[in-house]
Amino acid sequence: MKTNCVTKDFRHPALKVWAVMILILFGSLFCTDLLAQTINVSGVVSASSGEALPGAYVIVKGTTIGIMTDNDGKYSLANVPSTGTLVFSFLGMKTLEINVEGRTNIDATLEDDAVFLSEEIVVIGYGTMKKKDLTGSVSSVKAEKIAEVTGTTIAQTLQGRAAGVIVQQNSGAPGATLQIRIRGNNSIRGDNEPLWVIDGFPVSNANMINTADIESIDILKDASATAIYGSRGANGVVIVTTKRGKAGKTTVTYDGSFGIQTLRKKFDMMNAEEYMTLTNIQYNNDFGIDYFTQNDFDNLEESVDWQDMIYRKAKVHDHAINITGGNDKTKFSLGGSYFDQEGIIKNSEFKRISVRNSIDHNISKYFNVSFNALLTRTSCNDKDDVGGQRGGNLQQASFAAPPTIGPYNEDGTYKRFPEEYTFVASGFVNPLAYVNETNDKWFRNRVMSNIALNIKPIDGLVIMFSGNVLNTDYRRDYYQTSKYPNSPGRALITATQVLELSSSNTITYNKAIRDHSFSIMAGSTYEYLRNTPFTMSGEGYVNDILETYDLGSAAVPGIASSSYADWKILSFLSRFNYNYKDKYLATFTVRADGSSRFSEGDKWGTFPSAALAWRVSKESFMEDIDFISNFKLRLGYGETGNPGVSAYGTLNMLTGESGVWDKTTYTGYNPGSVYPGKLKWETTTQTNAGIDIGFFDDRLNLSADYYVKNTTDLLSIVDLAMSSGYTSTVQNNGKIRNRGFEFQVDAVVCDKAFKWNLSGNISFNRNEVVELADGKDISGTYYSLAWMGDYINLIREGEPFGVFYGYMEDGYDENGKIKYKDLDGIEGITDADKTVIGNPNPDFIYSIDSKMTYKNFTLSVFFQGVQGNDIYCLSMGSTNYDYGWGMNTFREVLTDHWTPENTDAKYPIISTTNTYQVSDRFVYDGSYLRLKNIELSYSVPLEKLGINWSEKCQVYASGQNLLTITSYPWWDPDVNSRGSGTSVNQGIDHFSYPTYKSVTFGLRLAF
Repeated sequence: MKTNCVTKDFRHPALKVWAVMILILFGSLFCTDLLAQTINVSGVVSASSGEALPGAYVIVKGTTIGIMTDNDGKYSLANVPSTGTLVFSFLGMKTLEINVEGRTNIDATLEDDAVFLSEEIVVIGYGTMKKKDLTGSVSSVKAEKIAEVTGTTIAQTLQGRAAGVIVQQNSGAPGATLQIRIRGNNSIRGDNEPLWVIDGFPVSNANMINTADIESIDILKDASATAIYGSRGANGVVIVTTKRGKAGKTTVTYDGSFGIQTLRKKFDMMNAEEYMTLTNIQYNNDFGIDYFTQNDFDNLEESVDWQDMIYRKAKVHDHAINITGGNDKTKFSLGGSYFDQEGIIKNSEFKRISVRNSIDHNISKYFNVSFNALLTRTSCNDKDDVGGQRGGNLQQASFAAPPTIGPYNEDGTYKRFPEEYTFVASGFVNPLAYVNETNDKWFRNRVMSNIALNIKPIDGLVIMFSGNVLNTDYRRDYYQTSKYPNSPGRALITATQVLELSSSNTITYNKAIRDHSFSIMAGSTYEYLRNTPFTMSGEGYVNDILETYDLGSAAVPGIASSSYADWKILSFLSRFNYNYKDKYLATFTVRADGSSRFSEGDKWGTFPSAALAWRVSKESFMEDIDFISNFKLRLGYGETGNPGVSAYGTLNMLTGESGVWDKTTYTGYNPGSVYPGKLKWETTTQTNAGIDIGFFDDRLNLSADYYVKNTTDLLSIVDLAMSSGYTSTVQNNGKIRNRGFEFQVDAVVCDKAFKWNLSGNISFNRNEVVELADGKDISGTYYSLAWMGDYINLIREGEPFGVFYGYMEDGYDENGKIKYKDLDGIEGITDADKTVIGNPNPDFIYSIDSKMTYKNFTLSVFFQGVQGNDIYCLSMGSTNYDYGWGMNTFREVLTDHWTPENTDAKYPIISTTNTYQVSDRFVYDGSYLRLKNIELSYSVPLEKLGINWSEKCQVYASGQNLLTITSYPWWDPDVNSRGSGTSVNQGIDHFSYPTYKSVTFGLRLAF
């Protein structure tokens, strides 16, 4: 018989315990004296489909007498009053009451409870809760939405899915990291990335998980929700829940896909004749002569298209198998997956193999144990050569290499462009040589395992002891062969091992007394991380056969280096939830964290929060307003923290130094240049006001939030007098504020034969640096490029985080050179004429998700967009403005540059004498609207075809990034080349690996 899917979804042991607890409490509150004759009653409990229901509850109303049905749905009760009433219940189904009336055999058939099924369960810190009962701001992404996006990482699946969450690509390379910000930047020196929690345990990286193994992702955004994570919750918390076993028939699912990825767009570069023409223009402007003669033009061969030579159509495979099943005693889930993605640059790739299992076992009605294990191996051949100039990196050389020169000499060796033309920059990369003769391979093995013991000594009380270990082994092998131009053979090995230990011990008590229900949780946690990196290199090899596997044979061995770091956090936490008449809700939490990173006396921080909610729709004055089915107001306040300092950051560290004295090398130790200050936590206080409202029996739902986040005690670098013996110190001095609105709308547009669900979200965040140490600006990284040298990003009081800072342009002078505005009124252009020229922070982000179903066809369309952010494009500057060094440029440079006859041109005079500053010329609007994903699926009618060996068979075709509406001129507006968790440098595009568009075909099966 086919298993009822609704029944299976609600057999989790925790839900069973919850149900029996409520029913027992219900009985104890309404007990009456039953003095009638008692009899024995037995029977079978089944679903409306006819399927027996193992694990259903049968209770004598008004008493605590009850039992759970066996695997066949059977029950037997003794001492039942002959005039009593039996209450039959199963989570996800309507409760049924049947009068005994002296009968000894009573069968019960339970119907699905549509209201209960609509009550979504979300994961919060150290527990779960019905979404309708939330007092804080939490966004959820379920498995079906995650499955629609083909991506290598969890972060990619979140892009556009949750209000207030900005996900940016640092690079389009396979396996590359992404930057996530939840409600803006909070720290200058500390990490701005959210805390990742997998199955209840904090981890440093969540990319080990295949997206097919995920049941749900819950994002805690406001402090009333994140304060339970205390010192690590300031940037939000992303909770990942993997799939677990369910009681019932063993089910096997398969999800597989194959896709083709291509370069999103090619640049319109000059051909060989145009390249030579522009070179002659530059030579005439600079030297009054031509470089290429008419004979050179007459003997031109076909232009070389380097983009076609370097980029390819790349294949991607993704296969996942999951097996789940069990009974009322033991439930299991076993999964395995294989992901293989070729990069759109030749010889680049990313692979991931993972095996996962979970077991939940009821030892008795008092004890439950669960075990999870996850093993993954990721490997990559990396061609993500970010940055560079004058053809010095792979990304720029892949399109800017001279179209007049091929990759090989006549003898088959690779050409060196500087040997072909005297004007070519000395470091210009032959991109094909780089692709073929440089290997940058790494692998990462991760083993994560955890175990938990739940003890339930009395009704409503759960004691949990749990522990987790995550071990990561990483090794990178870089080798450049001797076939690479001017390379003697270069090898580099970097290896590191990261050990993460954590434990969580909590006690939770749930109780309901008439109209009141409450939950109390208290506990302690411990976290430990140890990192031990090692690096070794060598140069000069007789042959390339062994690559990095014989460093000892190097003619010039490198100097080995290694280090060690660890940190610990001990925490105590508690939470109190209160519910009165399902109308008034309250949540109070407090957490105390002690960290080894801080100085004595400042190691501990306390982080409290409180949140209230009022379900207005339960009030009597709302009874006649039929079109409003749900109306809830929320208000919360809380404090969270950010360590903001690395391990040993508060200690006076010594640095090893080597020196030569009398022809002998000696090694000693010097104190660092940064004086270790007395530091404490950065603290973020956040107030959140929200509203959840549903219309027309929840066919239309709206959630809106307004928040204010203030982060104080920012860790900042403060300069010291040289006489102190130090150059600077770190102090807690500064403040950043984030304010914003978030809106989420979900609607059932049509629910007939044609079904249409539509949802969307939009978020507005305004970031302001309120206070800095001594009011002094903090500059980003100084970019020392041959054509321009300066910093780009700036942190300044009264401005958003990381604004672009530079000069405003003022047209061209009489010689076609760029002029800059004199803003200070003093003759000459100086630093005083700099001003804010752009803002990398968007005005708002948004998405629209549509799902339409008719008969067996389903069409899902997902749009994602960003509006109002600026991008500083160093790529554009290096390619189209740095003339005379052999680089090919956009064709428009030839057709629209300054001449005495074209003084309003887009580009300046073609000359090596041009000088450039960081200016608004290189600031571009980064706004875009993208068709992120479109999928058309067809569910095969198995029953009509007489196929009974499969429960589900769905085939689909999808496209990713097929359409992007933007004015941004470079590869892709979704870019943040220099972004990271702690980076001030935001919104910069500097020759990152380009993004791709793809078409995917897939199959989803269930047996």
